[in-house]
Amino acid sequence: MTMLISHVSLSALLLPAIVALSLLLMLLRPLRVAEAWWVAGGALLLIALRQTSVKAALHAVAQGTDVSLFLIGMMLLAELARDHGVFGWLSSLAMQDARGSCSRLFGTVTLVGVLVTALLSNDATAVVLTPAILAVVRKARLSPLPYLFLCALMANAASFVLPISNPANLVVFHAGMPPLALWLRLFAVPSLAAIGMTFAVLRVIFRRELRGAIQDEVERVTLSAGGRLVLWGLGLVILVLLAASALRMELGLPTLLAGLAITAAASLYERRDPRPLLREVSWSIILLVAGLFVLVNAVEAHGALKLMQSWLVEAQRLPDGTAAMAVGLALGVFNNLVNNLPLGLIAGGAVQAAHVHGLMAQAAMLGIDLGPNLSVTGSLATILWLAALRKEGIEMSGWKFLKVGMVAMPLALAAALGSAVVMAGR
Repeated sequence: MTMLISHVSLSALLLPAIVALSLLLMLLRPLRVAEAWWVAGGALLLIALRQTSVKAALHAVAQGTDVSLFLIGMMLLAELARDHGVFGWLSSLAMQDARGSCSRLFGTVTLVGVLVTALLSNDATAVVLTPAILAVVRKARLSPLPYLFLCALMANAASFVLPISNPANLVVFHAGMPPLALWLRLFAVPSLAAIGMTFAVLRVIFRRELRGAIQDEVERVTLSAGGRLVLWGLGLVILVLLAASALRMELGLPTLLAGLAITAAASLYERRDPRPLLREVSWSIILLVAGLFVLVNAVEAHGALKLMQSWLVEAQRLPDGTAAMAVGLALGVFNNLVNNLPLGLIAGGAVQAAHVHGLMAQAAMLGIDLGPNLSVTGSLATILWLAALRKEGIEMSGWKFLKVGMVAMPLALAAALGSAVVMAGR
């Protein structure tokens, strides 16, 4: 009997230990091995030790198909825009608009970051806008840190302006995605609050770097005919995705098909081989997504969903404003232990199972999207941002990010949640 109890206890501890270790290794990246391999390795270990079945793992991967298709489509569109100079052109416009002022450039980059995030997702800001902005500030011989942190934090702060602004939105709401008009009514004001607070905090933290003037002028970039075609194509894609969102359709397949169509049209127009673009897509992120879904599915099967569901039921007994603040802040912090994509999957299921609606469901979404601004592994966008910096020879430590995030995230999340509570009470 003692041996049986010991075996059961060991089995019960094995799964959370493997999941926790995988996520810790994803955070620490020992031997500089990419995050995706630690997560995928953890998923394979769960299967090998029979903590989850092959069938369950394949089902979990299938659950992430919509997110994976969305990411592939968006990364392809982002690389297409980069290849045809769209992001370089936007960065050049930002520099020209700055008129020699670092502070004004910071404000302009904020607007560009919000625009790109809202219309092309936070991953596009992380993957392509970040290196484009970095190239411009290097040419102007400016300290890059304020603008790099701006790209990272604004990618998450603006990621609930529209349903298409963050893959996590697809995971949390899935088939229950609110119509576009309702989405804007729920999230427009909290988005402005989060963006404004994030900007203000970063402006204060990097006030010394932003006091100077821009001494070296950067050449004005002219958008080529191919670039203008891609720009018009991106506008069309945005309209298609907004229409799909309004019709409550899954966004993954339309995004991928739109990315392939625009890529084909641009390649034919300029007679270019599109295969180099496909090689630039961060395919390891798709592996990371698959691994995270397997880990989450295994944790769900061992009661995590029921635990969160019961917690949400208890939270509903509190006054509406208190419950919303508690749920949003708790999920925001917990994001950074798990990553917002798997947490969004669990939270979305728990919200539906607990029949949570209105302000608390809204608060859960705000916590999932804004929470990742605390640490470097909080969201896929931040992981992509780190990868983009590494390509440029910049290493960003988790501690350096945390020192900024521990100030910016709580204030921005509190501002967003507070505005949501005020709007709900009107």
